[in-house]
Amino acid sequence: MKTALQIIFAIIIVVLGYLLYESIMQPIRFNRDRDVRVNAAIVKLKDIRELQVAYKGVYGKYTGSFDTLTSFYKTDSFTIDKLIPMVKYNTDEITEKEAIKKGFIMVEKTKIAVKDSLLAPNYPINEIQVIPFTDNKKFTLAAGEVKTASGVAVKVFESYALYEDLLKGLDEQLIINYAESREKITKFRGLKVGSLSEATNNAGNWE
Repeated sequence: MKTALQIIFAIIIVVLGYLLYESIMQPIRFNRDRDVRVNAAIVKLKDIRELQVAYKGVYGKYTGSFDTLTSFYKTDSFTIDKLIPMVKYNTDEITEKEAIKKGFIMVEKTKIAVKDSLLAPNYPINEIQVIPFTDNKKFTLAAGEVKTASGVAVKVFESYALYEDLLKGLDEQLIINYAESREKITKFRGLKVGSLSEATNNAGNWE
């Protein structure tokens, strides 16, 4: 009888020890996995922003279509100024702008492919719309126009991923807790770059 009780107590101690260990490790694992996913999504949103800014530089507006953004990267080009020195001059005495004006530097318009100047070589552009660590869930992308307080029309865009999509598969209650805490800080329940309601500088809500 005594031996049986000792075995039972030993089992209870092991079970309680395991539950205590899990109660400590669960949030630690969640934070670790959450940070990996959040950081991966931020990288994607920065890439989307970079392409949107480049697209606006060419077309004067943003796009609300990932197909358009992808096609822009694959097939479009920029016109840039290539500076060609014509004569030697003292850079301590004359600025580049003045040198161009005086004809010391010739400015030649040249085109460069978007895919050769933006993002990493061999960038997987077809995957740019996919939220990392999800089952092909897509970022939301939209573009529009807002007016400032002075009545100036400003082109805007936004792209985002909700935490419930980005963190799906992790502990549900911890996802809810994290989303609520971030919403109190950023006023949004996810990661977002840009805004359709404000003329922002396209900052991300993690910055």
